Amino acid sequence: MKRHNRPSSSAHPPGLGRDSLATGRSFGPRDWLFVAALLAAVIWVYQPALHGGILWDDNMHVTRPELRSWHGLCRIWFDVGATLQYYPLLHTAFWIEHKLWGDATFGYHLVNILLHAAAALMVALVLRRLKIPGAYLAAAIFALHPVHVESVAWITEQKNTLSAVFYLAAMLVYLHFDQSRKRWPYYGALLLFALGMLSKTVIATLPGALLVIFWWQRGRLSWKNDVLPLLPFLLVGAGGGMITAWWELQINNCVGPDFTLTLVERCLIAGRTAWFLLWKLFWPMQLTFIYPRWEINAGTWWQYAFPLGAAALLAALWAMRRWTRAPLAALLFFGGTLCPVLGFFNLYTFRFSFVANHYQYLASLGIIALVAAGAALALNRWRFWDHPGGYLLCLTLVASLAGLTRQQSRVYANAESLYRTTIAENPACWMARNNLGRIMLDRGGVKEAMDLFQKALEIKSDYAEAHYNFGLALSASGRVDEAIAHCEKALEIRPDYTEAHNNLGVFLARVGRVDEAVTHYQKALELNPALAVAHQNLAIAFFQQGRTPEAIAQRREVIRLQPENSSAFNHLARMLATSPEASVRDGAAAVQLALQAVKLTAGRQPAILDTLAAAYAEAGQFAAAIETAEQARALASSQNNTAMADAVLARIKLYQAGVPYYETQQPSTP
Repeated sequence: MKRHNRPSSSAHPPGLGRDSLATGRSFGPRDWLFVAALLAAVIWVYQPALHGGILWDDNMHVTRPELRSWHGLCRIWFDVGATLQYYPLLHTAFWIEHKLWGDATFGYHLVNILLHAAAALMVALVLRRLKIPGAYLAAAIFALHPVHVESVAWITEQKNTLSAVFYLAAMLVYLHFDQSRKRWPYYGALLLFALGMLSKTVIATLPGALLVIFWWQRGRLSWKNDVLPLLPFLLVGAGGGMITAWWELQINNCVGPDFTLTLVERCLIAGRTAWFLLWKLFWPMQLTFIYPRWEINAGTWWQYAFPLGAAALLAALWAMRRWTRAPLAALLFFGGTLCPVLGFFNLYTFRFSFVANHYQYLASLGIIALVAAGAALALNRWRFWDHPGGYLLCLTLVASLAGLTRQQSRVYANAESLYRTTIAENPACWMARNNLGRIMLDRGGVKEAMDLFQKALEIKSDYAEAHYNFGLALSASGRVDEAIAHCEKALEIRPDYTEAHNNLGVFLARVGRVDEAVTHYQKALELNPALAVAHQNLAIAFFQQGRTPEAIAQRREVIRLQPENSSAFNHLARMLATSPEASVRDGAAAVQLALQAVKLTAGRQPAILDTLAAAYAEAGQFAAAIETAEQARALASSQNNTAMADAVLARIKLYQAGVPYYETQQPSTP
């Protein structure tokens, strides 16, 4: 590409003496001190969430067991529906992180915090290249603003921080191209943008943001020099956006009453969302994970005030563009970057709320840069910028934000804290009540869990997940018939609810309705063939029906799906070793399966050693059976498991007599 001389811009604000990121001078000791201080501050404010656990949909982003292999990595890139959203670079990052520290959440949080700090420093670099004053102040505000806690303290939102780094890097490199017109920064920026799109497609707005910047700089746009070079970026962004829109519709099932909105209603949502997020940026109080979902009514006059107010503000700023273009550019950047989440496209989160704090992670930069530059210019005009009082004012603002951010990050220390805080701020949040109920149920707090599920259903009677979870709680309290009724209600609302089909089968089997249970297990597997627990449950049901070969086939499928599941190997080995049906038994195969189970558990489970002993006996290797059974008995005794130790002793006597051990009882229900 040929280099073109660019017109100078009178819109560039003057540099500020000590802010090298505004003047463009090279980094010095003062600059590196700022980098170190910013990094330390970011780590400090997010320290309360650094050891935070799994929240909401984190378990769908932290690499699931079926995706942890090399084949799983291929599925991340090429298997539609393998991940919750098609962000393959993000999920590749999660895949690598899982290889490094497994399910321990500390590493994921640390990476997210460091990515956020890197993004903040890149904000400073971008503002430096644009010669915008107050670069340090803007970077610090972005780094320490409490509206960004949701993006940084929530593992799922690593898609925000990772894509932001690529977005800002692409912007920085493209700005270099804009000045030099060299090929390498152009293609480098396009590559960085594509990588960012593979992390989160919300950054598709980058070309528009660059056009706003060029208009702010020069007061006009050139088709040849400004628009034409960005067409490939626009195509990449549009392509990624269409994939995401299709994904939300087809994979995340964003259909139904919650998403059936007219164009007028979507405009009302857009106006209100923009004002709401702008207000939270300036007054970051009462932040919450899930805000109340607005009732949008095109027949209510005051709801038009939001979009009309936004239009009026844009018109006013357009009118004053000859005096200064900065406020209009900042607002265009803010609104344009928000465009994908303003309500014109369906998002899964619209089930709960039309707004979320993480929506404005990048969009906030336009307003933050404007405020920081305005403060820097004002302080410079008053000759206060290089004065200790000027530093004190800036530090007071940043410290106040840091305090609020540290306080907000405590909310994300664990899921219980997050949901209880959400309920306190938004009592009608049925999702938070349901999720908190599930946490209490898993801890054994059945009564509180039932109260939470009931309240969630009072708020939203057609909430399938709450009916399902209420069924689990009722089953745990012994009220199986009522549990069946609630699972059936969940399936009336959501017929493709895989987990509800599986657990309804479990409840039906408990009351002896095995044939009906089989039907629901099979339906669950029709919806999700990789649901190992449904294969396991179906195997038990088949045994109860006397369909042993089919039961064995289901056990083998569990092993195929979960090659590290020691229980699956043990169950199948025991079946092949101890079945009363001679046609089923296979001692040699049982030995191999049991040996794998022993390997997976490092020989520390007496029940698995007991199975291996039975397999040796069925294979005619009685000496090995006796030796292994003695190990199982000794281990059971060391664990104070007297019942097992006595049972193994009885089997040892059989093996000493050269007799294998066969079980006569039917497998228990799940």
